Amino acid sequence: MSHPIVNDTQARMHKAVEHTLHEFSTIHTGKATPAMVEGVMVEAYGSSMRLKECAAISTPDPRLIQISPWDATLVKAIAKGIQEANIGFNPIVDGKTIRVPLPEMSRERRQEFVKTSHKLAEEGRVQVRNIRRDCIEAVKKAKLPEDEAKRLEKEIQAATDNAIKSINEHLAHKEKDLLTV
Repeated sequence: MSHPIVNDTQARMHKAVEHTLHEFSTIHTGKATPAMVEGVMVEAYGSSMRLKECAAISTPDPRLIQISPWDATLVKAIAKGIQEANIGFNPIVDGKTIRVPLPEMSRERRQEFVKTSHKLAEEGRVQVRNIRRDCIEAVKKAKLPEDEAKRLEKEIQAATDNAIKSINEHLAHKEKDLLTV
């Protein structure tokens, strides 16, 4: 039977790993994915909203992102938002759709993305270690019997090791993707 502190630890660490993986998905590897632009902020209806909230995003081929706004009056605002996001894309307005061709990536740009991936992975690992620290403090404050406290600390450490291992495996995969021409 798992202790509630361990269950909480595992859930929080899973969320930290998922967040790190989502951050990885925003780094493009030369293959188009909707995640590259879905977080771009667009001025629409007098407020800022994410691109994924006001348009359908698709990838008809590996080098192109196609955006179809639900309201045709937002076409110019979406193109402007993508340019202002400074993510290295140059949108092309084509009637009621916006096409975003992906530029060829230079070796330097790939290396830059690898560095960004390493930074994101380290942030994820720090987040996991902070969760471990908080949960071990919770175990100490719970005033449990010493043998049970030690067992819980071991379970928390095992969950930490698994989360960090997962982040490292995904980082290695992302790095391989980025460096593959």
